[in-house]
Formats: sequence, structure tokens, C-alpha cells
Amino acid sequence: MTLLITGLVLFLGAHSVRIFADEWRAAVIARVGLIAWKGLYALVSLAGFGLVVWGYGGARAGAAELWNTPAWLHYPMWLLMLCSFVLLAAAYVPRNRIKTAVGHPMIAGVKLWAFAHLLTNARAADVVLFGAFLVWAVLDFRSARQRDRAAGTTEPAGTWANAAVAVAIGMAVWVVFMGYLHTWLIGVSVV
Repeated sequence: MTLLITGLVLFLGAHSVRIFADEWRAAVIARVGLIAWKGLYALVSLAGFGLVVWGYGGARAGAAELWNTPAWLHYPMWLLMLCSFVLLAAAYVPRNRIKTAVGHPMIAGVKLWAFAHLLTNARAADVVLFGAFLVWAVLDFRSARQRDRAAGTTEPAGTWANAAVAVAIGMAVWVVFMGYLHTWLIGVSVV
């Protein structure tokens, strides 16, 4: 569990700088430059992600379940995951109505991903991993919206056609991930 927690501190810590230390971030970027900042950010994030994957695999293997999850919860979990994949796609499809409405669809997608996984995973390592991501995503979404309001930032009006593209991409990736990639990458079948 120590590796998992260390990885989460590094990965989510790097991703939390704008939440808790935005002025410090700006000062460091002014001092070392944007490229150096992004390089350091990427290194810390990759190290953290590696430790999260390694630590979660080890912590999950021998952990007892904290509660019994009803089998029927897998159905709402799958639906939430579909919505999560659509939101993740909407973050990258330009000028779509989903992005206009949500503002930060990637962070919203991470919130749904974490919540959905908390519904059906009841080991201590699951609660630590998905709970940490859920708390981070709630705080980051709030912080991003506050920065947008303070700066007067608004998303450009998106189109329904581009939203349909985001939905189609999200659904396609969801089908592939649920049907094949989750088992291959994570080692757990979701069907």
C-alpha cells in the first residue's frame, strides 16, 4: 500500500499544483521557463503513475474485501463508464456542445470514472485509489471553474454535430475498452 500511496501523492500532487499553489507555479514557470516546468511535471507525473500502477497491483492482490458489492451495481457502473468515456472524448473534440456545457469534461470524466469504480470495488486498495482520484477531481473541477470565472473564460459555442462525434468516439472506445482492453491491461474482465 505504501507504493500506491506514494504514487498517488506524486501523481495527484503534481496535478494539484494549480489547485493549491497556482501563484507558486506561475513564479516557478517565470523563473525556469515553461519547457523546464513541463519536463519536471511530466517526470514527476510519470514516476507517480508508475508507482500507482505497481502499488495498486501489489496492494490489490492480497487485500480482503471491505464490503460485499451487489452484482446489479455493475450495470449502473457500465453506464457511468460510458458517460466517462464520452466526457473524455469531448475534451479533445473541438467546439462541441458537451464541452460548452461542462467546461472541463476531462475532469468530469475522471470524477465519473472514480465514482463508478468505487461502486463496484470494495478492497482497501480500491478505496484508496479511486477515492483519492474522486476527491482530487472534485477539488480540481471546482478550482478550474473558479479560475474560469475569475478570468472571464468561457467555452466557445459548440455544435451538436461535434458533440455527436464526441459521443461516437466515446462509445467506440468504451466498447473496445470494456470488451477487450480492460481485461488485457488491468487483468479484470468487466463482462
